[in-house]
Amino acid sequence: TEVTEKLEEVVMIWTKQIRQVLVESEQIRREADDLGPSAELEHWKSRMSSFNSLLDEIKSSRVKKIISILQAARSKTLKQWKELDGSITIAANEAKDNVRYLYTLDKFFGPLASASPVMMEHIPSLMNTVCMIYCTSPYYNTSEHMTSLFLKITNQMINTCKTYLCEG
Repeated sequence: TEVTEKLEEVVMIWTKQIRQVLVESEQIRREADDLGPSAELEHWKSRMSSFNSLLDEIKSSRVKKIISILQAARSKTLKQWKELDGSITIAANEAKDNVRYLYTLDKFFGPLASASPVMMEHIPSLMNTVCMIYCTSPYYNTSEHMTSLFLKITNQMINTCKTYLCEG
């Protein structure tokens, strides 16, 4: 029982830390007004890396041993642990999926940022790809994500036009 109590304390600390990571990941992002669409991809790559690291830690042999000991002891702390494990897995899958979809837009980011309004020829293909993401992505097809992406695309177009006008 003493060992079980100590292990439960450890799991409760982990639970608190993981909850904090989840809460922070769900908070509204504070971003500069002029960020382009590459920033959206970088955000999701960073989030994917964080959650994958957390998943690796959760799946480590050390954690598995502690969880199996607590399972044998029928610990009540495991219910919360399993819920958090599921939440982390969902968050990691969302980030991975969003990175995969946003990479399909990556080929447009260069022409969009080039200092010439010629970028307009790329807009129909870009919009078709955004539409495909909206129609097929299980995670990214929310108005919040789409608004953020369109805002960044618009910012990039405005910045590109400003640069073109200032150099011309």
